[in-house]
Amino acid sequence: MIIDVSSILKEFGGKIDINDELVVTDDSFSFDGPVKIKGSIYNNGQSLTFKADCSGVLKTQCARCLKDIDVNVEFPVEENLVQNNEDAVSDDADVILFEGYTVDIDDIIINSFILNTSMKYLCDEDCKGLCQNCGADLNEGECGCNQEYVDPRWSGLVDILNSDKE
Repeated sequence: MIIDVSSILKEFGGKIDINDELVVTDDSFSFDGPVKIKGSIYNNGQSLTFKADCSGVLKTQCARCLKDIDVNVEFPVEENLVQNNEDAVSDDADVILFEGYTVDIDDIIINSFILNTSMKYLCDEDCKGLCQNCGADLNEGECGCNQEYVDPRWSGLVDILNSDKE
């Protein structure tokens, strides 16, 4: 989404309101519908500040049982934008440089999403996950595997603990 900021570049306190939607097409994650963006870009005298609240429905998988789930996510965006010219402070890591009189906010929103949201979600707080041995979904019932499986690297320690009990 490209925003024309020419009207506020020279006007201290100038503001452009943004109330729009962004269709996210990324291979790493997907949304069920567009991400809603509500915010503004305003001139603070030294740079432009882009502030917005974004929300959408993330399509992901449960981190324990791998079921497909939809998660409502909300995340903030707040970035300082500086026009890339000879006066720009290009070595400042806290600003985003833009060319000309337009700002493309798509990447800014996606980066804020990645930085401000969890990437692990559960279908239910009580999700039991998958069996370590057979991969069965333990939410659907017991699988019949021996749940006392011990990693072979720890078997010596288990033998010592069991000999102390005898």
